[in-house]
Amino acid sequence: MLASMNADTGIDADEGAPMAVLLVDDDRELCRMLAEYLTPEGFRLTVVHDGEDALYALGRHHYDLIVLDVMLPRMGGLDVLRLLRQKLSTPVLMLTARGEEVDRVVGLELGADDYLPKPFNPRELVARMRAILRRSALTEPQPGRRERIDAGPISLHFTSRTASARGHTFSLTGVEFRVLEVLMQQIGVVVSREQLTRQVLGRRLTPYDRSIDTHISNIRRKLAAVTDEVSIVNVRRSGYVLTVAEPAEPAEPAEAAEASDTAGSAGSAPAADIEGARAAFGVDSARSD
Repeated sequence: MLASMNADTGIDADEGAPMAVLLVDDDRELCRMLAEYLTPEGFRLTVVHDGEDALYALGRHHYDLIVLDVMLPRMGGLDVLRLLRQKLSTPVLMLTARGEEVDRVVGLELGADDYLPKPFNPRELVARMRAILRRSALTEPQPGRRERIDAGPISLHFTSRTASARGHTFSLTGVEFRVLEVLMQQIGVVVSREQLTRQVLGRRLTPYDRSIDTHISNIRRKLAAVTDEVSIVNVRRSGYVLTVAEPAEPAEPAEAAEASDTAGSAGSAPAADIEGARAAFGVDSARSD
């Protein structure tokens, strides 16, 4: 069931490798060409040609990266992405038809890390793949690095690559994790879309690239489900800024406030004040009331 390029490339899909890649595309000629190009670049490639075989492969092997075409037989790439995101956080690079903006947006909303429209230059594919793998490595625990960072009630946990707030944990894709990390490190500071694209996606921002905006939208939705104290604000023509609401002053308990009012109006006045009032009105202090 698992169609692989191993016989053609001499790559053993069962051997451990730091950059194991699953390529899912029904264009067999393209797959053969990419295998010939990617193998010398240090990638260990396994290829399948439909969505069901992709899920079968993912159930049997670990991959560092998945390159997934949108248009696939038997099960489409978006359906594969939706199912695998229920169990795996493996980075995904979507291959889309040029001009299919809807596929790109939906793919990113479902948890894809990046996309590349066809036709593409293999060098661009390699650049995108390496950028994703570098980004994934940045979210791994590192010696001397803090285990988490905090912004108000939100905490980012590097070991589990998750976020939490008020005891509620929610998962993030690799890109979402990095975007939130960059913004949390600069609370209250506007970070440009160009900076986020370079720092998180590892490439320059192009005029019609809405990847960062879609990732931000996904993060906002996840944050809104756990807290209303942290917001990511879009500053027009500038970028995005993470803001944390100031904690509200605790309200005075109603009973305490009522008691205070009662004491102020009907409580006993200090003895000195009473004596002063008696003297002012010529009342003998020794006289009984």
